[in-house]
Amino acid sequence: MSTQAASVRNAPARVVGFDQALLWVTVALLVWGLVMVYSASIAMPENPRFAKYTHTYFLTRHVMWLAMSFVAALLAFQVPVARWEKAAPWLFIASLVLLAAVLIPHVGKVVYGARRWISLGPLSFQPSELAKFSVLLYAADYMVRKMEVKESFLRAVAPMGIAVALVGVLLLAEPDMGAFMVIAVIAMGILFLGGVNVRVVVLLVAVLVVAFGLMIALSDWRRERIFSYLDPWSEKNALAKGYQLTHSLIAIGRGEIFGVGLGGSVEKLHWLPEAHTDFLLAVIGEEFGLIGVLCVISLFLWLTRRMMHIGRQSIALDRVFAGLVAQGVGIWMGFQAFINMGVNLGALPTKGLTLPLMSYGGSAILVNLVAVAVVLRIDFENRQMMRGGRV
Repeated sequence: MSTQAASVRNAPARVVGFDQALLWVTVALLVWGLVMVYSASIAMPENPRFAKYTHTYFLTRHVMWLAMSFVAALLAFQVPVARWEKAAPWLFIASLVLLAAVLIPHVGKVVYGARRWISLGPLSFQPSELAKFSVLLYAADYMVRKMEVKESFLRAVAPMGIAVALVGVLLLAEPDMGAFMVIAVIAMGILFLGGVNVRVVVLLVAVLVVAFGLMIALSDWRRERIFSYLDPWSEKNALAKGYQLTHSLIAIGRGEIFGVGLGGSVEKLHWLPEAHTDFLLAVIGEEFGLIGVLCVISLFLWLTRRMMHIGRQSIALDRVFAGLVAQGVGIWMGFQAFINMGVNLGALPTKGLTLPLMSYGGSAILVNLVAVAVVLRIDFENRQMMRGGRV
């Protein structure tokens, strides 16, 4: 190996370089999200439910989570991708343990009838967010291992299906159908990108569609939510199951092209529930108008496309695990953003999914930033290899 190649291999990240555009787009989404979380939550203490909170309560907690998330992301960036590959099965097992623990009374925290959080003193952690990341790593590791062994479809795919089904059972017990949908799509995407036959993927998608259809058909409250989405303005739904959607549409309609200006939203004043979490895009639409919504959509499209490109680059360098992880993170961010935007715009039924990197939600921000840091690490190692170094 030449002296130049050796120096590149041992150079720090700032010298070898990484995708700075991806970093700055992520920072832009985080900063914009921080501003909008403050704007959407500033009036919440005037509601009797939040009377004990200050006007900066949610802003302060969001900043605190962002600080912890940046530290976690910096640490994650220092971890070589090979170590993530070795840790994948153990992270998956840890996420299963946490998903089971959250269902234990006095361990899991109940909010709005759902047991999804584990209290950690003044903070709460949502295991389903870690499950998204751990399933992603596990699926990528699983596909790399199965590529090395020629097996029948049943023996090759069934274990992964059982793993996702086990996660799904635990999530649906909370209940958290939205997180299960995201995890199922991540796993399916990695299976497809990992080389599973298209007909097999279509069959698996059909099975999932039937499964989700049965979940909706057998659940009264899920069925009511679907029907209210189809006609949210009816007299029966406007003040019940369709309440959030109607006020989200009102907010976006008020924004028109250029919006009413930052801080000028009316719907966030106790009309639109969860304005700082699931329906943050509606507040963006009201305050920044169509232009603001298109900017958010463009940023997520670019983010997803860039992660997919980094993944393809890794696979071209014969780093299949790294490539599948990068593409899996792209599928995760893109699909969850798509669902959240569709819900806010009335194109999809209401689901409890936040807007990645922007909505209020500490554990989601933390895991999202760790995932982005892993993609940046993958790009960093790609550049090392292309400049003659070794990872």
